[in-house]
Amino acid sequence: MNSVKVACDTYLKNMFPCRRMYAKTKFPPVVTPLLPPGTFENKIAFITGGGTGIGKGMAKMLAKLGANVAIVSRKQDVLEATAKEIGDKTHRKILPVAADVRDPAAIAAAVDKCELELGLPSIVINNAAGNFISPTEKLSPNAWKTIVDIVLNGTAFVTLEIGKRLIRADLGANFLAISATYTNFGSGFVAPSCAAKSGVEALTMSLASEWGKYGMRFNCISPGVVYTKGAHSRLDPEGIFTKTAIEGPIERAGEIAEVANLAAYLVSDYSSWLTGEVIRLDGGHLNYIASDFNKLSNIDEKRWEVLEAAIRNTKGS
Repeated sequence: MNSVKVACDTYLKNMFPCRRMYAKTKFPPVVTPLLPPGTFENKIAFITGGGTGIGKGMAKMLAKLGANVAIVSRKQDVLEATAKEIGDKTHRKILPVAADVRDPAAIAAAVDKCELELGLPSIVINNAAGNFISPTEKLSPNAWKTIVDIVLNGTAFVTLEIGKRLIRADLGANFLAISATYTNFGSGFVAPSCAAKSGVEALTMSLASEWGKYGMRFNCISPGVVYTKGAHSRLDPEGIFTKTAIEGPIERAGEIAEVANLAAYLVSDYSSWLTGEVIRLDGGHLNYIASDFNKLSNIDEKRWEVLEAAIRNTKGS
């Protein structure tokens, strides 16, 4: 067998773990606020899943920029700790409201409390989520229903409750939902979440068209791998996905503050000509893994010489 071909085949088998050679430009995260101070002065935000993770990060970012924020999730003690932490740092009103987004009556009560203590929100972020990895054939009907109820129905219940009140009051608002990149192609082992988040994206696009006449905008962020303790304990307990997140031009996972900065832009007046969009924020990961040829960026000059020699020595079609 041609020695060049042997060398080429050996290299290709071991190509994937190689360090990329051409990433001379690094892309460190910037976690300071993107928007000017006071951007959300006198604004009220309502954020589900706001006690931890990305939801907490978005609440913190909006409060830094002047907003008063109602944070909603099921655990009152977690909410109170987060509210105190953010309130002490930003000197804004952070209202902890315990509610299960699967329960329309609980959502109505949560919005009542927000409206009474802060006012009717003009920023609504549907971030509450539930997910875990499992072979789909092992899922019970209750497991499926739980995920879909939190992700899709919870988003719908919050949106309908606040949206109807805004329409009656003749007030506009900016709505934002948090999805995930696996909705682009579907994903095994997280089928309920994938189906539900796909529905959230469709709801976002639908209401952007229908409720624009009421002064409402709807957008969605589809993040790639962003490390959060709660989510990763159920989705990536061994750190497998966090390692593969560096497969892409940016070569790192995302930071919560980066999602929060994009969220702040999307719910601000700076994005007033933007609605009905699902924006992927994943460091180019999905685009990169879409083609096996992109893995060739791992190859250094010496190995390119080996490959090029093998190609030149190939005869026929």
